[in-house]
Amino acid sequence: MRVYLGSDHAGFELKARLLEHLGGVGYETVDVGAATYDPDDDYPPYCLETARRTVADPGSLGIVLGGSGNGEQIAANKVPGCRAALAWSTETATLARQHNNAQVVGIGARMHTPEQAIEIAEAFLTTPFSEGERHKRRIAMLADYEATGKITGLPTG
Repeated sequence: MRVYLGSDHAGFELKARLLEHLGGVGYETVDVGAATYDPDDDYPPYCLETARRTVADPGSLGIVLGGSGNGEQIAANKVPGCRAALAWSTETATLARQHNNAQVVGIGARMHTPEQAIEIAEAFLTTPFSEGERHKRRIAMLADYEATGKITGLPTG
């Protein structure tokens, strides 16, 4: 499986650890940047590009890293077709894949030890989508809104 990883300065060291670990266990990793440490860089370009590449490459997944992971997953979610989730535990990473078929996960480098972040990333990467009908329906509602700007499924009355 191909895994795209992007980070700003806050996630730079963790990205290097994840690239090494994931490559070592057989994933095809792609470093989207930052290529060098710059304490003044901004996360949006790296997270947007990670999400863009992930969406354009069916079957791949992405990981965006920053201080908290919050802004990073928000940026990734701006890419049409991307479902990015913030994961702060292996359980939230697993549920992001099982219930939401998320393609990108945001992980906060300042929130976790490298070992914890590796566990979260592995939980995300190894969990398949459940294919549950209610989850498919909800994802379809989001895709419909993204395509039309119209909300479906609101109760009437």
